Amino acid sequence: MDTWETLVNRIQHPKDEVTIHVVGKYVGYEDSYKSLNEALYHAGFAHHLKVSINWVEAEALDLDGGEALLDGAHGILVPGGFGSRGTRGMMRAAEIARTRQIPYFGICYGFQWAAVEYARHVCNLNEADSTECREDTPHNIIYKLRDLLGVDELGGTMRLGSYPCTLAHGTRTYEAYGKTDISERHRHRYEFNRAYEKQLADNGMVFSGRSPDGKFVEVIELPNHAWFVAVQFHPEFQSKPRTPHPLFRDFVQAAHEASLASKSKDAPAVSDS
Repeated sequence: MDTWETLVNRIQHPKDEVTIHVVGKYVGYEDSYKSLNEALYHAGFAHHLKVSINWVEAEALDLDGGEALLDGAHGILVPGGFGSRGTRGMMRAAEIARTRQIPYFGICYGFQWAAVEYARHVCNLNEADSTECREDTPHNIIYKLRDLLGVDELGGTMRLGSYPCTLAHGTRTYEAYGKTDISERHRHRYEFNRAYEKQLADNGMVFSGRSPDGKFVEVIELPNHAWFVAVQFHPEFQSKPRTPHPLFRDFVQAAHEASLASKSKDAPAVSDS
């Protein structure tokens, strides 16, 4: 029972607290993200931290002054979703995290809109978009798989279930997992368009995870950032209280480091006299 007693002690006696802002489309019903919530808590347990979740409606973030909703964020997480509603707010969340050096974790839709935001504001592809929201976009950074074009039904047409992924050495994602070959669960029909991979890479984005055959991009990250990782899959489904998912673990750690840096910056100067 020792491991369980240790876990309970960490839950009941955290050494510090970290605030994660989750920018989603279904925040009015928090159980929509139940697995994600638990994965964040698990990561907190690993670091003796209490994780407080601040829910942010993605649509509200895109209104005038909406960025104030992210004040005090130690980390920003954009989870999965579908459809056009709230996507501009998701892009704004990724942009704020990127430009303000706030740790960012994008999951599924959070991956896709982080890629679109980077294409727009770093690579100058001003009308970059996903064909899920704009079919006639001149820069389809995210698009439906060619072999699924014209197929509108869900279910069997999706990339659904567990798929393998190969990680690149020397990346944050590889450091988190500690190995090259992983397997994660998916649920989506739209993918990153590899026709734009070189342009984004030339502007600093790292493509740190791909399917073994190289067809799909699974992970992107920014190396010159406090912590910026986005994944096409759903890592929250493999997290457990005693074995938190490594990406959630490292994200919460980065958020805590950002919290400590913020406290140090705000602390009053000590006089030498």
